[in-house]
Amino acid sequence: QVQLVESGGGSVQAGGSLRLSCEASGYTYSTYCIGWFRQAPGKEREGVAAFDSDGSTSYADAVKGRFTISKDDDKNVLYLQMNSLKPEDTAMYYCAAGLGGGGYCREMLGDLFGYWGQGTQVTVSS
Repeated sequence: QVQLVESGGGSVQAGGSLRLSCEASGYTYSTYCIGWFRQAPGKEREGVAAFDSDGSTSYADAVKGRFTISKDDDKNVLYLQMNSLKPEDTAMYYCAAGLGGGGYCREMLGDLFGYWGQGTQVTVSS
């Protein structure tokens, strides 16, 4: 059974940094599309960053240049390094994984990701 467990969220002032982690069990990252999503109160869920199964990465325009997705395939851990955080980055952040890869992964179409973690809260104050 696939399980994803996020950690690393917290409260930080604008301009600060946080690193989120997502530990997976039940499968190996190298054969899946794996990524980060977020949802702020009253807003729709949005894709933040993702790794396709071929190792390529995708980022939302809002986080390009500030966030970096990385993974350790040996440990089955996915990371999201978030720098220069802004109040608008405040949201619940979720790790998600999907079978295979390709278009849905590059476009970060959340409905096609079959596995989700419980989320970790990130709050950025001005």
